[in-house]
Amino acid sequence: MKGLFYKNSSMYKSIMQVSGAAGKKRISRRQTRAGLRRQQKGTGGNMEYAAIRHFADKRYCYAMTKGHFLIRLEVKRGDAYRVILHTQNKYLPLRYMDTRQECAMSIVCSDKYIDYYEAEIDIDVVCLRYFFQIEDRSGNVVYYGNHGFYDQCITDIDRMFDCPQTLREEESFRLPAWAENKVVYQIFPSRFAADQDVAKEEWYQAPIGHKADLKGSLRGIINHFDYIRKLGVDILYMTPIFCSDSTHKYNIDDYYRIDPSFGDKEDLKELVGLAHEAGMYVILDGVFNHTGINFFAFKDIREKQEQSPYLDWYYIESLPVVAEWGKRPGYKTFSYAGYMPKLNLQNPETADYVIDVAAYWIRECDIDGWRLDVADEISHGFWKRFRREMKAVKKDILLVGEIWHYAGDFLEGDEWDSVMNYPFYDSAMDLIALEKCAPSAFWENLNFVKGNLNKCLEGYLWNMIDSHDTARFLHSAGNDIRKQKLAAALQLLLPGMPMIYYGDEVGMEGGPDPDCRRGMLWDESRQNRECLAYYRRLIQIRHRYPALTKGRITRQYADDDAGVLYMERSWEGRRVLLIFHVRQGSAALPELEGWRNLISEEPFSGSLGDYEAAVLVEM
Repeated sequence: MKGLFYKNSSMYKSIMQVSGAAGKKRISRRQTRAGLRRQQKGTGGNMEYAAIRHFADKRYCYAMTKGHFLIRLEVKRGDAYRVILHTQNKYLPLRYMDTRQECAMSIVCSDKYIDYYEAEIDIDVVCLRYFFQIEDRSGNVVYYGNHGFYDQCITDIDRMFDCPQTLREEESFRLPAWAENKVVYQIFPSRFAADQDVAKEEWYQAPIGHKADLKGSLRGIINHFDYIRKLGVDILYMTPIFCSDSTHKYNIDDYYRIDPSFGDKEDLKELVGLAHEAGMYVILDGVFNHTGINFFAFKDIREKQEQSPYLDWYYIESLPVVAEWGKRPGYKTFSYAGYMPKLNLQNPETADYVIDVAAYWIRECDIDGWRLDVADEISHGFWKRFRREMKAVKKDILLVGEIWHYAGDFLEGDEWDSVMNYPFYDSAMDLIALEKCAPSAFWENLNFVKGNLNKCLEGYLWNMIDSHDTARFLHSAGNDIRKQKLAAALQLLLPGMPMIYYGDEVGMEGGPDPDCRRGMLWDESRQNRECLAYYRRLIQIRHRYPALTKGRITRQYADDDAGVLYMERSWEGRRVLLIFHVRQGSAALPELEGWRNLISEEPFSGSLGDYEAAVLVEM
């Protein structure tokens, strides 16, 4: 809801508008203060001041669009009864115009320890000053501004937080609109599909090792493109395809050449063209943290040692450089893998090379994005430059970092667009596969990420339940296909970009790397066809019901006793209920009996069975 900030003026007309969270009633200054005075019992209170957190930076105060800002405050969970955001124009003294305004803030989510309060405001000023009025559950009130706590309402603007509007708008997070909420399908090219005959005994070997050559190729992917299209996914993400002597290709020897076993540049162009014609997109894997030992620069170092002009391309710690299996190398590497020497991207020549490589494949083959390997071990300075350079080549290129933990410092609008959401993976594993996480803890884990990241990222995080680096979810879940389907429902129905690892949809099994990289199940007798139909149905529902991706979350809770997760979303007057039963047995929901279950396409019976999900709409 929006309300005009000021009365009309010949000099200052419609300078600022303020809106709270959706559905919140605007509160007048007089009403608010009178109400608080009646409840106030002192300023000592029971609030834990050390847990109250706000910084006047782009993490807590940022432009969502031009003139539309979000302001966030963190408070210890359960401490506050009410939070009011106070704002005023920095450069208009009150003696000329009273620009003070108040806006009720709402809790948008809570993790285990913190309530995240937010308010959205519309402004048109040079600079905004603001502070917070926090009331605890005993009626005690404290005012918080510029990192100080006060017993009385703050009137000195130098004791308020500061928001320069133009600066915040210039550094706002701009994301590729095409990618929001899309479904990603991850392919491991050497194991997905071959374009030549491979004996079934070889293709379906299990377990499988690192060196097994199944002759997968880009042509194989092209030949099976219709399968991918019918699955309903939006984006193809392929692990590395450039020259390398391994099956995984994460030790690259030539970044300007596709590995001959996979095909050539024309094959990639054809695949990208097929995808674009079908309204789909293609993302490649950028391995820019390290190279292979046969990469020209490292090869030169091995040959010429201290005489090599490429010493600064790597982190050489001792000479002569020797790469021997079982020995710690005398140079920095990915992990301690001697065959993957780490690039020194602080060296301008090295950085220039990597930038040129990434730009080359965008220009040559019109790819739509880069997934960035081991991205959290590369400097922020390089990624800031990388973003500028790639967006200059293709404005809506998508940049996704691989990071196995919370990645807030890389997601502030000037480096990556998204990440592989390993916090989601960990939470889904603990909740469903391992059953060591309560439903409430699942929401809390996801809410920590939501409460700390820019709001616009919600539809961009790559929600995954496994990948080429982890055991298959089905394996971790003890081959219980019911758990696999429930995890898929969480992945495909909750906010974000679901990333399906090839074969999950047909019930592929496989232990930790490298066994998680088996040959795709193309023989229908080996596929779980019911599971495939389930994935297709979930993706279809996701695409057909915009409430699942655009809808406002109006209710979210967990019932730990019943083992149920619940989320309600609303879009253009239509409600959709998401319910997940994460245990064996049944969960009774008699009040919802008769609603239509979009998954089964039948009226809801009023109960959920073992590890079952439902998407409900009113009949």
